[in-house]
Amino acid sequence: MKKNKDLTSNNSNGQVDENISEANPASRIQIDQINKTGAVVVNNGRHTIYCLMIFGEIEGHGSADASIKTTKYEKIIPQLVAIEESPSIDGLLVLINTVGGDIEAGLSLAELIAGMKKPTVSMVIGGGHSIGVPLAVSAKRTFIAKSASMTVHPVRTTGTTLGTSQAFEYLKRLQKRITNFVADNSKVSTERFLKLVTNTSELDMDIGTVLEGKEAVKEGIIDKVGNLSNALECLYDMIENENFDKTSKNKK
Repeated sequence: MKKNKDLTSNNSNGQVDENISEANPASRIQIDQINKTGAVVVNNGRHTIYCLMIFGEIEGHGSADASIKTTKYEKIIPQLVAIEESPSIDGLLVLINTVGGDIEAGLSLAELIAGMKKPTVSMVIGGGHSIGVPLAVSAKRTFIAKSASMTVHPVRTTGTTLGTSQAFEYLKRLQKRITNFVADNSKVSTERFLKLVTNTSELDMDIGTVLEGKEAVKEGIIDKVGNLSNALECLYDMIENENFDKTSKNKK
């Protein structure tokens, strides 16, 4: 049976540790990292950065169609744990270009990134749609490319749905979890975010809002419009400020 195009491979054989400890600039190891894990360690700048890419569809408990490129949440999770625990990694850069996908899988990744102590920066390139929105806001500082866009819309389900009050209540609570997470990790209010989610005047065949780079910043969902160098510079500054704070505390 043909497998879907997995952008994050299984790391159960210690691949994460190899990524963190052995990467060298322009080396074959870095190429292998990208092919196997959808990530790369960069240590030829001012600090050692782990660049994690979340692309395609966020795959959850079920496998996506064979023709779809996916990011598997269960293979990103051990990478995030390794990054947080590794003394050789100074910060995390998350590049996002996703159509969305499994809600709880996306939320689980977003919660882990939001809970990291290390400096984290995210950048939306291309698109950060649907559950990609919580992922985009989960970092401590967030960027979006000028040409990128983000789509916010109500929770959707696939397959058979029972037409009961309990089923609709569950969807309502699921939407509340997403809304609260976005509001807690960005500058947009819950009221404004829900208004964007339930907008009926923009999409012909759907409910919701499409926000381009500047609009996402104006709404308070993303911090800044910027490019890769802006995101890296911000991450370097965060790392250096954290190192300064640690040094100051040690002197006391």
